[in-house]
Amino acid sequence: MNKFIELRKIQTAHKNLSSVAINTSFYEVKTYSDIYNSKIFFKREDLQKIRSFKIRGAYNKIISLSAQEVKNGIVCASAGNHAQGFAVSCEMLGYRGKVFMPVTTPNQKIKQVKKFGKDNVEVVLFGNNFTQAYKKALEDCKTNGKTFIHPFDDIKVIEGQATVFLEILNQFKNKIDYIFIPIGGGGLISGAINVFKQLSPSTKIVGIEPMGAPSMLKSLEQNKLVTLEKINGFVDGAAVKKVGNYSFDYCKEFLDDIILIDEGEICKSILDLNKIEGIIAEPAGAMSAAALRQYKDKIINKNVVCIICGGNNDEQRLPEINQRAKTWMINNPSC
Repeated sequence: MNKFIELRKIQTAHKNLSSVAINTSFYEVKTYSDIYNSKIFFKREDLQKIRSFKIRGAYNKIISLSAQEVKNGIVCASAGNHAQGFAVSCEMLGYRGKVFMPVTTPNQKIKQVKKFGKDNVEVVLFGNNFTQAYKKALEDCKTNGKTFIHPFDDIKVIEGQATVFLEILNQFKNKIDYIFIPIGGGGLISGAINVFKQLSPSTKIVGIEPMGAPSMLKSLEQNKLVTLEKINGFVDGAAVKKVGNYSFDYCKEFLDDIILIDEGEICKSILDLNKIEGIIAEPAGAMSAAALRQYKDKIINKNVVCIICGGNNDEQRLPEINQRAKTWMINNPSC
């Protein structure tokens, strides 16, 4: 079993991030509170410079590297948001970086990586999913003696993501009953577990996966790390075939619940967030708000936190999002 990360290390990570990440806003969303007869709070990580929490883990890892580790350059694989955090870090620290992204990555995310990395970062499109891009990135590291920056299965990355939850507990002094957190590779939820289980153990941590990529759920059901044969990559920020070793161990021991959400309902959540609150969320970023429906009977009169983890949504995907949401509503008329 993983030991908890020492809180002082997460506090140090928070200080390290002071020049690159903002303390994002945390507030009650009255419209959602009224819908669910509870107090719903949003933590707005979509307001970061790269519109995602991923800057936290990427920078905290990269700043910890030695001169020897960066000498030949550094490499990452990502479906988008980790790559942007990686690119910002390379440009700020003057490191040479190379990013491997699936060819299916939304164009908006590719453009952002190039913009943030400037001349310090090279982008290579390879494979149809994260796993294929990841394998290619590791090959490049092995061949050329470069250092790989993992998007989620790394303690330094988890320390960075954990700063989200340290902030929440500093921003809200009352009891938090439930917190809903998207799971991709598991870095974000690992950060949540490390902070909440030490500082607010009564808070129920609920993980969320898209229906088409239930890699953590399947692993927990089988009590071992499972690699899915194929996944639906629509929720690009949370669609991986295999979660991280650290996150599996943390979730196996400490996760209170895990739920799956249909991609169509996630699309409806994207549209609702925009219509009701003017929030532009990417699919992974809309998952926590979508999860409230499945928990509506349990959260009455409770303090509930939703992580809006990313806002990198490509406008070109809007017709598909509208269609998926419409189809889901037709098939679920009572929701």
